[in-house]
This record gives sequence, C-alpha cells and structure tokens, in this order.
Amino acid sequence: MTLGGGYLLPSREGRDIRAIGIGITMKTDGKSTHDAYSMFEYAVPPQTSGPPPHVHTREDESFVCLAGRLDVMLGGETFTIGHGDYLFLPRDVVHTFRNSSDEEARVISVVSPAGLERYYQALAELPEGPPDINAIKEIMADFGLQLRIPG
Repeated sequence: MTLGGGYLLPSREGRDIRAIGIGITMKTDGKSTHDAYSMFEYAVPPQTSGPPPHVHTREDESFVCLAGRLDVMLGGETFTIGHGDYLFLPRDVVHTFRNSSDEEARVISVVSPAGLERYYQALAELPEGPPDINAIKEIMADFGLQLRIPG
C-alpha cells in the first residue's frame, strides 16, 4: 500500500532476514529513509539469547518492546523491558539481549543511521552449518561492529 510515497506494513510483515538466530523482519531501510535510520521487528523465541556481547561504532539503537519481555545487558547493567518500554542503546557501549521467559518477545529496533540491514544480509549469506566465528568477525569489522566476548 502506498501512502503519499510512504507505505504500511502490518505487524510481522516486511522482509525476513535469517541472521543471528532470531526472527528479524526489516520494516524499512536506508534506501527508504535517505540513510537516516533502519527499523526491524525482532521475534525472540522463549529461552533464547540474541547476539553475543558486541559494540556498534557507527550507529545508535533503540528498542521498544511490543510483547513479552527482554533482558538487555547494556554497559554492564541489565534491564528488563516489557510491553511499551523503550530502551536507548548508544553506540560505543557493549550490549546484548536474552529472552529468559517462556513466551516469545517482540521488539521494534530503530537503528540510526541506517546500514545495519546490510550487516544482517551479509550474515544471512554465510553458508549454513556451524557458525564460522572468523567469518563473522570479519563481517562485523566491515560494518563497524566489535565482538566483546568476556573471558
């Protein structure tokens, strides 16, 4: 549906991107927003972790919880967001998330500026099978992300 150049996407509709082990539906990308931002709907299954701890050096993220709840580790603190809650995740701060509940969590993620959609697509194009951590680190570096696995 076109709305004066815009468009309408119902919940869970958009372009599916199979990356990082959760459901990612791209709602809009840099092409649509003149690179201002991209937006995703994440569906995180029960008892599922998102990506390992990492840092974005190029973009800020915002999470708005649509359903369920999500535990988000941000800069050494853990926050639990639930329906309607908003959490700002600034660039250069380590973060990760996990759904520790028994129900699906759904979150809208706004990433500014745009570009994370290209990172997700690059991950989705990796061969199936056990993840190749070196290939993932290389892709992350290409998009200004840094893995921060404790140890």
